[in-house]
Amino acid sequence: MPDILIRNAAAVVTMNAAREELAGGDVLIRGGVIAAVGQRLAAEKAEVVEAAGCVVTPGLVNTHHHLYQTLTRAVPGGQDALLFGWLKTLYPIWQRFGPEEIFASAQVGLAELALSGCALTSDHLYLYPNGARLEDTIHAAAEVGLRFHPTRGAMSIGESAGGLPPDSLVEAEAAILKDMERVVDAFHDSAEGSMCRVGLAPCSPFSVSRDLMREAAVLARDKGVMLHTHLAENGEDVAWSLEKFGCRPGQYAEDLGWTGPDVWHAHCVKLDGSEIALFARSLTGVAHCPCSNCRLGSGIAPVRAMRDAGVKVGLGVDGSASNDAGNLAAEMRMAMLLQRVARGADAMAAREALEIATLGGVRVLGRSDCGSLEPGKRADIALWDLRGIEAAGAWDPVAALVLCGPQRVRDLWVEGRQVVRDGVLATLDLGLAVERQNRLAARLAG
Repeated sequence: MPDILIRNAAAVVTMNAAREELAGGDVLIRGGVIAAVGQRLAAEKAEVVEAAGCVVTPGLVNTHHHLYQTLTRAVPGGQDALLFGWLKTLYPIWQRFGPEEIFASAQVGLAELALSGCALTSDHLYLYPNGARLEDTIHAAAEVGLRFHPTRGAMSIGESAGGLPPDSLVEAEAAILKDMERVVDAFHDSAEGSMCRVGLAPCSPFSVSRDLMREAAVLARDKGVMLHTHLAENGEDVAWSLEKFGCRPGQYAEDLGWTGPDVWHAHCVKLDGSEIALFARSLTGVAHCPCSNCRLGSGIAPVRAMRDAGVKVGLGVDGSASNDAGNLAAEMRMAMLLQRVARGADAMAAREALEIATLGGVRVLGRSDCGSLEPGKRADIALWDLRGIEAAGAWDPVAALVLCGPQRVRDLWVEGRQVVRDGVLATLDLGLAVERQNRLAARLAG
């Protein structure tokens, strides 16, 4: 792999400890790693990428997704429902999926993320109908070329036992734990620069038992992998916890071993002050999904309070069926705007939103090898062209990236390999992938 020199950017946003931004900056990539960041760098025989008029940032990080849902966008009957009603509408469709649907949907969802500047994404796959397996998504990520944190999710309490999902979509808990161990042993790579790290992720307090939550936590710590689930997503979620468990969601999580630096929870819209303090104290992370929270009417997560308390917060696009988009740059802007709606125009600056989308995400996912542009860090780099109409007239190119766009990346490198080139996915034929996706969606709708 030849050296790559990104040269003469309008701004290189390093996200280093000093939060340096270099006007006329360069970045040198060597062997999948950032070799140098500075101005007027020289590198013989390097491939030169001219970046005039562009902003260079670390690749964005997505901390919560359900890639399989990319196949079920804008489904009638679920478009205007709250969380529980939305799930009830979609479960009967999802139970007809198989390996082809899981793979194709993941591939399109990952491509969409890449085009929005995302280099590292997690995924929460908690249903496995008709022979589907976690590796269906892992193979899709390898083809697209994104750094991937898949999680082996699960549902074990069906409707007949008082849960939300249909019985046909739940699994026996012994089988769940066995397969969790299998996928960790087969696919998890803890090494620096890893392209695949597996986590364990029982779906939610209303679809699995307390025993499974406890045993998954024990298994994860035995294997040295992270834990993920949904928590305190909306008022229905909190009411369920109070009725079924006699406590708020944060207490439920703590009682079952689901707090700590190896845990991150999705949404957390309804955390109260004591729960925020618990997460800060225990170093528990949060995946903030602003567009999904708007789409489902769940509310505005207390991100300002979390950040001020020291809680680790990253961004998530959530599943496309509840968003219905998968654009991480759009989430960055929405995160900023929602905090301003809730707390005032000075509640969150554009640069803080960009920090949450980069450094915030890697901290939530437990990565210290990426998320900033510094020598020795992995070369996950997004290049944004601000010479188009979206940013025409912008005075501050870094703030403009969040405030006005663009929301589509010009170039993206992951581990030094180019995934997007000149605004086009470079790793697969996107037209064919979209054609297959639409064919599968039509078959499900027919």
